[in-house]
Amino acid sequence: MKRREFLLAAGGAALATVSGGAAARDNRPVLPHAIGMLYDSTLCIGCKACVAACKRANEMPPETEMKDWAVDLSPKTLNVIKAYVDGSGLAKDHESNGYAFVKRHCMHCVDAGCVSVCPVQAMRKDQTSGVVSHHPEACIGCRYCVMACPYDVPKFDIHNAFGQIHKCQFCNHRLAEGKVPACVEVCPTGASLFGSREQMLAEAQRRVALQEGEPYDYPRLTLDAPYRHKKEAPIYQQHIFGEKEGGGTQVLHISGVPYQKLGLPQLPERSYAAMSETVQHTLYDGMMLPGAILAGLLFVARRNSGDHSDDE
Repeated sequence: MKRREFLLAAGGAALATVSGGAAARDNRPVLPHAIGMLYDSTLCIGCKACVAACKRANEMPPETEMKDWAVDLSPKTLNVIKAYVDGSGLAKDHESNGYAFVKRHCMHCVDAGCVSVCPVQAMRKDQTSGVVSHHPEACIGCRYCVMACPYDVPKFDIHNAFGQIHKCQFCNHRLAEGKVPACVEVCPTGASLFGSREQMLAEAQRRVALQEGEPYDYPRLTLDAPYRHKKEAPIYQQHIFGEKEGGGTQVLHISGVPYQKLGLPQLPERSYAAMSETVQHTLYDGMMLPGAILAGLLFVARRNSGDHSDDE
């Protein structure tokens, strides 16, 4: 059997199978009781109190190498604050000659790709809260979740012989005690706000509708907490990041600077999980792909049964 003919036959059979198609899987809906977080970049002062609180709450070790010091997420750091600076960098929340901050941690996707690709259910989405969590006792270290995440969040501890995936768990151990996530608790300006995803989306919509200079009472911790401070509204981007990106996220962002300037990816509304599972289900529905490939192999074998030449 010639290798070229083998590949052409197998590939053609696979494409023919996909073209037959199965019904496309839609994005999974937001769970009715999904929790959420709103990060308002215009309120962030870059103090990194949230970074320190995250380390304490999750008992994460300090970064010991200079290149790792809170520059980005790592197996030791589950939450970072990064800065965008342009030109003179004097004007807060301005794209030109300005600066802005962005908070980076797990977005807790509504239709999480990391959950979809995990072969052993080490990545799981809680069907009540919607929190995406990692379970090291089940993990086999395949790192499919690392490749599947469009936000580059899961990190594998490659320097540890028994290394595991590390990511923000939305402080689910604190949630179980009736507390808010540690990063929210210590934020002095209310840049990180906690509540239901529905509440956070409604609050984000109210803020982006504000006119520049319009006074607004910004809450801390949660919407119903007594801690508030009045501030004049900036010019917000007329888009809420995470409302629809990649099927939506439970961590929402609003900003005065374009989101791509802050390092957030430009994603389609359809989740990668919905795309990949549609292809998988099409290929393996009724064992269509294996059957098609087998048919292709039989065809090539039959046609070449009298040809004993070796394609080297």
